[in-house]
Amino acid sequence: MAQSPSHKLGQIVGDLFEECVREPLEHLAEEHGMYLDYQHSRPARNGKRRVEWTDWKGNAHVLDYVFEEGGTEEAIGVPRGFVEIAWRRYTKHSRNKTQEIQGAVLPLAETHRNSLPFLGAVLAGEFTDTSTEQLRSHGFHLVHCPYETLVLAFAAEGANISYDEDTSDTEMADMVQTLTELTSVQYDAIARNIRDLHRPQFDEFLGNLAVSLSRRVASVGVLALSGVQATFNSIDEAIRYVADHDHSRPSSDFVRYEVRVKYTSGDEVGGSFTDKGMAIGFLRMHVA
Repeated sequence: MAQSPSHKLGQIVGDLFEECVREPLEHLAEEHGMYLDYQHSRPARNGKRRVEWTDWKGNAHVLDYVFEEGGTEEAIGVPRGFVEIAWRRYTKHSRNKTQEIQGAVLPLAETHRNSLPFLGAVLAGEFTDTSTEQLRSHGFHLVHCPYETLVLAFAAEGANISYDEDTSDTEMADMVQTLTELTSVQYDAIARNIRDLHRPQFDEFLGNLAVSLSRRVASVGVLALSGVQATFNSIDEAIRYVADHDHSRPSSDFVRYEVRVKYTSGDEVGGSFTDKGMAIGFLRMHVA
């Protein structure tokens, strides 16, 4: 079945927007020694194009861009950043899309919480304030390029993408024809126009991403807890115990290790372990 002109137009705009975002992400990945995965045939996934990661419950999630530490074309690395791209012409679809992004990324962020991955979304078109704030509330860093500025970016290269629900199929077919006749040089110029029109947002987003990718261990705290837990039937009994307890006397009754790693970015990650090997394994995961 042939695509409708509106669907084809939206697809072209969406593909161009995704390419617009890739260039600065590739630059950051190279600068920080990371592998940037995106939709392409990769030997590490048996030549499959789709970027797909599985959460701790075994659910698979399709993604746009993943920064990997230690990743190569042949080997999957440790995820250090997830960046999703979304384009929507109308606000009526925006809430569903942001929830889709959350549903894909948050389970993976939890699965790989020890690597503290960066969470980002670059949005184009019409998104409500409620939908963008929902993403921010979950820790996402955002860039939002409104539809009006996309129209300006394309118009600078002689392409009209201004349409609404009243625009005829014939008019949209003409827009599609114009877009298919643009050269690669013109498409590169449109991508630059989009980034330039939203320079403060892109600079802030990429700056936060750079901080996350470049973080190093600032300090490591290890507390070996000893002693037998005392249990009481009332607050008063517990208060008396604390008041009378001689904390200067060491105890040989080991309880657990409390580990906390602080990074130069201000991020922290910690864990509680009764097994020495697991505590060491956790620390080794965070070797800079």
